[in-house]
Order: sequence, then structure tokens, then C-alpha cells
Amino acid sequence: MKIPSVTRFQLVLVMLGFMAMFYAFDWGRLLTLANLQAQHAEILAFRQSQPMLAVMVYALVYIAVTGLSLPGATILTLAGGALFGLFWGTLIVSFASSIGATLAFLAARYVFRDAVQARFAQRLPLLNAGLAQDGAWYLFTLRLVPLFPFFMINLAMGLSNLPTRTFYAVSQVGMLAGTLVYVNAGTQLAQLHSLSGILTPTLLGAFALLGIFPWIARKIVAQLRANKIYAGWQKPKHFDNNLIVIGAGAGGLVSAYIAAAVKAKVTLIEKQHMGGDCLNTGCVPSKALIRSAKLLYDLKRSKHLGIESAQATFEFADIMQRVQAVIKSVAPHDSVERYTELGVQVISGEAKLVSPWEVQVTTADGVKTLSSRAIIIAAGARPWVPPIPGLDSVGYLTSDTLWGLRELPPRLLVLGGGPIGCEMAQCFARLGSQVTLIDMAPRLLTKEDPEVSAWVLAKFRSEGIDVQLQHVAKEFKPVAGQKILVAEHLGQEVSIAFDQVLIALGRVANTQGYGLEELGVQLSPTHTVQTNGCQQTNFPNIFACGDVAGPFQFTHTAAHQAWYAAVNALFGAFKLWQTDYRVIPWSTFIDPEVARVGLNEQEAQAQGIAYEISTYQLDDLDRALADGVAQGWLKVLTVPGKDKILGVTIVAEHAGDLLPEFVLAMRYNLGLNKILGTIHIYPTLAEGNKYVAGVWKRQHAPEKLMPWLARWHHWRRGH
Repeated sequence: MKIPSVTRFQLVLVMLGFMAMFYAFDWGRLLTLANLQAQHAEILAFRQSQPMLAVMVYALVYIAVTGLSLPGATILTLAGGALFGLFWGTLIVSFASSIGATLAFLAARYVFRDAVQARFAQRLPLLNAGLAQDGAWYLFTLRLVPLFPFFMINLAMGLSNLPTRTFYAVSQVGMLAGTLVYVNAGTQLAQLHSLSGILTPTLLGAFALLGIFPWIARKIVAQLRANKIYAGWQKPKHFDNNLIVIGAGAGGLVSAYIAAAVKAKVTLIEKQHMGGDCLNTGCVPSKALIRSAKLLYDLKRSKHLGIESAQATFEFADIMQRVQAVIKSVAPHDSVERYTELGVQVISGEAKLVSPWEVQVTTADGVKTLSSRAIIIAAGARPWVPPIPGLDSVGYLTSDTLWGLRELPPRLLVLGGGPIGCEMAQCFARLGSQVTLIDMAPRLLTKEDPEVSAWVLAKFRSEGIDVQLQHVAKEFKPVAGQKILVAEHLGQEVSIAFDQVLIALGRVANTQGYGLEELGVQLSPTHTVQTNGCQQTNFPNIFACGDVAGPFQFTHTAAHQAWYAAVNALFGAFKLWQTDYRVIPWSTFIDPEVARVGLNEQEAQAQGIAYEISTYQLDDLDRALADGVAQGWLKVLTVPGKDKILGVTIVAEHAGDLLPEFVLAMRYNLGLNKILGTIHIYPTLAEGNKYVAGVWKRQHAPEKLMPWLARWHHWRRGH
């Protein structure tokens, strides 16, 4: 619900008007203990002569005072006891205080929340998500402890996304204990000498115990939920392991490493290859192939480096053999031998969950069942293959099967304009394939800003890649001895001939075939394993991390999640840690690379976040000019008027290597001034980070001060 700005302005005026009158006419003097005691007899007489009117006036005054967050609610609560007795006083105060608190809550929400949500847009989603899950408990705890000023709680909660109904209901119940104490004190008004006399040490101790109660209750509720989830399953009395990890990709390896490092008994189960997709079919082989392709591209443009001509002869099979050699050279880092030395029991076999604490493992030697207090699912993901008619009949490649090629496809069709599709399209074009890249979207790399997409499109076309956007694949079929894709483009049918097709349309989580369905582990709407902020599934002792859990499908985020999954799995009985997603970087390894962290422009605009832009073009950077890579830019989004970084996009040679300085700055709240004040080696590409900070500094130079500085320097010269 959004109130028009005029109405919001009028509401502020009304509130300020009442507050001004309260202080101008010194109405606060009426809401003191001394005045209440002095006027006690008269007030009581009025209540006896006009009981209904007294209730109405009292309730309206109470609602107004609490709704406007004015001082005096404590005195009014005492007055409720003095006027109406314990039962009726508690009843009236309970409703009046809850209604007034809700009005203050709504006032804060409608007057200030839009500005606060915009100002802290990056942090609030996690806060709001936490409040959506646990907000009622937090509020209940605060309501039980009178050490926290209630008006501050009303205003703070109004700035969150806590539902109004929840706020009112919890306030009604949570403030009841304190209301009883103060109303009861009001019934003994004559014996009170000060407000501090109400809160004795014993009473404060009782309130403290009440404050702990919601957390105890929460634990009880969690245990009841767990009992319901685990109903029907027999928990082992003894366990073979502290932790079982299913999957030896990035997430699984890090989980097992951490468990072994803290001396836990951990078993790691992998049915295929240690290292998972990243080592065997993803990051490592793709970067090895990209490196070979880049060398060929650099040779073709040797004239730009002062070399009249340069050429290379090669066999595609040799390049692919080098890719396998690179995999083998990296493999020891993820090997069975290494993890066995670290203290991990590694089993090569197929795992299946048979209970919340047991995993059945099928190996070459047979089937056995292992038990564990906690289990981490790190089963990864696989390429998504769309159900396009005829696709099976023509045969297809994915990012998993591509590495078995030993002959360069003369005509390669790439289906998908995301990071994988773009990387492989450019790579194979440089190796000599005639590449056609098609995508149904209106631009490439749709998660990046439009200017990045346009730049990549122009770059690809300059390298001879045939990019066809807004093409929807309809059917694959063989025609006259060749393979044909029939696509639809703006209502027209288009036929594209090819020799091999690479399906690069994203990846889907591996959630089938190892017992999730039978056990009842819940999946998310995006068909990943559903986890909470601590990487827990609906079974509290079963965790998930990496591609199988999402929402990010990067090796580095899998490792990041794995740390939290492992620590929570092993030490969650004492404390659970929330996974920190505040600063997530990534890079697309085309040439030049596109790297990003935080917000880009299209995301900031979509979220209504105000920003300023500082851009530095690399055609001005000395090292880029010397290396012949003076193309691309650095773009930094900052909070208006401040050097606080909201996000960074880099299009440059080694952009992924340039980005970490900004990742570090964002993670530890360092602004562009700190980067500008840091010495960078000359000449390096990293100087671009400093220069884009200099762009921000020049944009925020104190313009009005400059003429005075010029006069001062003029005077200093003796003129």
C-alpha cells in the first residue's frame, strides 16, 4: 500500500501540530505522578458520575499519546488502575495501548518506510526475510521487557515488512504482563512515591525471565516441529559419522575439509569424479580451452603489436588433449588421496538417503548403510536440455559432453546467449568453427546492463560470430543429408544448417535418484533443494549447498555455502550461522571478460535505488595501451553524494582479477576514497580501479570552494 505524497505530507503536518501543541501548552505537566495523585479524587468522582464518558475520554487520550509517541503512557497506565481497578483498567489499557502502538507503527510505515527501504535496499531484503520468519518472536520478546521503550519498538517495526495484523496481535499479548504490573500499581496510587518504585529488582528479574520465555518457547516449537518431521523414523542410538557429505564437487569438498579440520568423523560419497563439474566439465576445462583460443586470436591480430604476421598450425585434437592434461594437473587438489590424508573417509559409490540419519551406499563391493548425525547434500546440477522436437535425432552437445570432441565442428550452432553459450561461441569461433549463436531474448547476457550486452554483441559480430537474437527454436530435423534447426523469428520461420549443436540454456539441480522424494525433503519453486538461511532443509539435521541448493550456481558460492552448512551441521546445537550473501561477485570469461559485484544499473532501477555513476574508459590506461587491450571500462555505482559502493561492472582484460579489490571494499564498507588513497603499482591494469575512484572524486569536488582557493593561492604569490 502506497500513500500519495500529498497525503503523507498532510499526515506529517497533523502529527507535528499535535506535538507542537503538547509542548507549547505544557500538557506534559498533567501526565506526572504528582499531578495524578493530586487530582485523584476529582478524576475518580468524574468516573463515578460519567462512567462511559470517562472510559471513552481515557481511551482516546491514551491512544493519542501512544499513537503520537508522546511521553506519559506510564502515568496513563497508572491512572487506568486508579480509575477503573485491576480488571477493567487492564482491559481498557490493553486495547488502548495496542491500538495506539499500531497507529504509531502505521505512521512510521507510511511516512518513513519508503525512504528507509530505498536507503538500505541492499541490506533490507535479508532483514525483511528474517522478520517474515521470526518477526513475531522478536516483537514478543521486546514487548515482554519494559527496559526497551515501546515507542521505539513501534517506530522501528513500522519501518520493516512485519504485517500490521501480526504487530497488533503480538503487541496485544506481549504487553499484557507489563500492563498488569502498572495497572496494579495504579490501584495503590496513594502508596506510590516515584515511578522507579514500581520496578523493583525482583520485578525486573521476573521481566527478564519473561523475556527469555519466547526463545524457550521457540525451541520447544522447533522441537515439536522436528518431532513431527521425524515421526515414523527410528533414530539410531549410535552414529558411524558426525557428518556424511553426498557429492564431491566444490560444495562437498569444502564441507568435508572443514569437518575433518575440526576433527569430526566425516564420510564423503561421490559416484563419478572427484572435483565435480568445476574440475571435470566446467571451470577448469573451459578456461583451458579459452586460453588456447585466445592465443590463436592474438596471433591473428599480431600486426597491432608491431609484428607483420604470425600464424600457428594446430590440431584440434591436440588442444582438447591439452585440456585433459590441465584437468589432470589440477585433479590432485581434489583427489581421494588428498582428502584421505586430511582425515576424510572417501567412498566411490552411489548414495541414497534411506532415513534422516542413514545413507545407503552402492559400491563395486556391494551395498552398505552408514549413519550420521548430520548429512550435507552437495549433489550439484546438470545441463538443462529442452524438449524440442527432433533434438535427439540430430544429436547434441552440452557443457558436460563437449569435452569428448576430437574434431572441430565446421559449423557449430550454440543455443543460448548466457555466460556458457557466449564463452563457448567465442572460443570455437576463434578455433575456426563457423559459429551461429541463437537466443530467444532480445540481447545477450540479459543479467548485465544493456550497454554490456550491446558491446558483447558488436564484439562477437566483429569476430565473425553469427548472432541471431529473438529466435525461438521450434524443431530439429535432418534435411538432404544435413542437420537443420527450424526457428521462429518475429513470426517468420527460419532454417539454420549446422554440423553440431551445443545446448547452453542453463543448469538444473540434481534432486532425483538418491532418496529426496521418498524421504520427503522439500524442493523450492525453482526445483532446487529448499533451504533456510542456515542451509538447513525441512529436516533440521540435513543440509544442502552449492548448485543443488541455489540460488547462485558458481563454484565460489558453493564453497561459501559449504562453510555455513558444515559449521551449522556440526555445531548447530549451540548456534546457527546465517549464510552471508551481501557481496557475491561473478565473471563471464569471454574476451574481454565481464565481471560484476553488487548492483548494476538495471537492477538499481528495477529496485528503485538511487545511485550515481562513475565510469573510467580503459582506452586511457597506460598498461592497457601498452598491452594492446585498451578496450572496455569500469563502472561503479555509488550512493548519491557518498563514496559508498553499491555495485561495480568491469568489461576488461582480466576483469575477474581486477574485481576483488571492489569486493573487499564492499564487504568491509570501504568507500572509493580508500581505493583512491591506496598505492597501485604502475603500470598495471589495476590502476583502473584507482582511476575510476578518481572520477568519483572529481565529480564531487567542492565547486564553491574552488574560486576561493584560487584567490588564496593568488594572495600567497604576493599579488
